[in-house]
Amino acid sequence: MNIGEAARASGVTAKMIRYYESTGLLRPAARRNNGYRDYGAVDVHELRFIRRARGLGFEMAEITELLSLWRDRDRASRDVHRVASGHIEALRTRIAELQGMVDTLSTLVACCHGDDRPDCPILSDLGGGLGAGQPLDPAKRHRYRAGISG
Repeated sequence: MNIGEAARASGVTAKMIRYYESTGLLRPAARRNNGYRDYGAVDVHELRFIRRARGLGFEMAEITELLSLWRDRDRASRDVHRVASGHIEALRTRIAELQGMVDTLSTLVACCHGDDRPDCPILSDLGGGLGAGQPLDPAKRHRYRAGISG
């Protein structure tokens, strides 16, 4: 099948298929006499594998390793387990970081009056006035809620 057909069958865009080939993630497709790429069922299956791994948030290096392990029928499952376990830890770290962002922004939004006053703890924090990235301390929270700047 040509690249458009492979894209439709795998759910991966033709542009991404070319990218995966250029980075070595996907083996270069065979070429027809006219120079067009020619994909088979194995290629489509690998593209689906890549799409699913990306959907689970694996980094390209991890996908490369997983795809290599998937292709190797003599692999040890411990190697796959190691990659997946490492990814879980990275996801947990990212979730904690995102939760910290939600908590900080929630506090700032709660302290912002959202009225006609020009002072705003959200903008002040973004500008570094509150110690960017640091939680709003209780004294400043009280001052903002009371409409006192500083």
